Amino acid sequence: MLHAWYARRLAKQLANGALPRHVGLVMDGNRRWARQMGFDDPSVGHRYGARHIDQVLQWCFGIGIRHVTLFVVSEDNLRKRAVDEVRLLMETIEEVVAERLMDPASPWRLHVAGRLDALPDSTRNALELAAERSRERTGVAHLTVAIGYDGRQEIVDAVRSLLDVEARQGVAITELAERLTDDDIAAHLYTRGQPDPDLIIRTSGELRMSGFLLWQAARSELHFCDVYWPGFRHVDFLRALRVFAARREARSRERSTDGVMGG
Repeated sequence: MLHAWYARRLAKQLANGALPRHVGLVMDGNRRWARQMGFDDPSVGHRYGARHIDQVLQWCFGIGIRHVTLFVVSEDNLRKRAVDEVRLLMETIEEVVAERLMDPASPWRLHVAGRLDALPDSTRNALELAAERSRERTGVAHLTVAIGYDGRQEIVDAVRSLLDVEARQGVAITELAERLTDDDIAAHLYTRGQPDPDLIIRTSGELRMSGFLLWQAARSELHFCDVYWPGFRHVDFLRALRVFAARREARSRERSTDGVMGG
């Protein structure tokens, strides 16, 4: 009851504040949460974490956030984690994320960011099918799943793609270098066509980005939450939005003051 009352209070505080258009979520701490809860197999936390995605997406949709990017697993972790843990994670993604997004009642259109060739065939096929079936949804929300993802590799792949396109059009590399802009590279990112994130939330208390949306997050607000992902509550989400609104308001006041002083 206390949490419900506090959540309502936070929601009222946000009524007139700025909200992010696009939220990125680094869903960290699944295994540590499982250990904390007494599970013998800490990888079970991935299943609870994946199921929690539904609820968090409902919070986002309910408050008017129509772009969400989830960092599911990095390409590096796919190589380093135990085989059984990766298998369970991939099965969970297929079951909880891909299958539920194929539900016609889902408002989310799925996009996938990452190197899909690093995924098992069944996981890759499930995500591609969910993306295809949700493609015709219009006037809805957009969910990007970053899986098999590395921010630096994304930039490398974008530059390679750009060079390949320009070369096939007969453009010399010296000519390209003279007119190259950041928009040219952005047009070849995994997330092309999506707005950059306004707010990135990382759970578990870790104070780092881990290669998540390195290009896109250049101007994002960052919020680090000291709870594990499966235990990420509605009040934690609303607190992050309150911090975002307060920062944007403070920055707006600073710009206004600078303008007056400059005049």
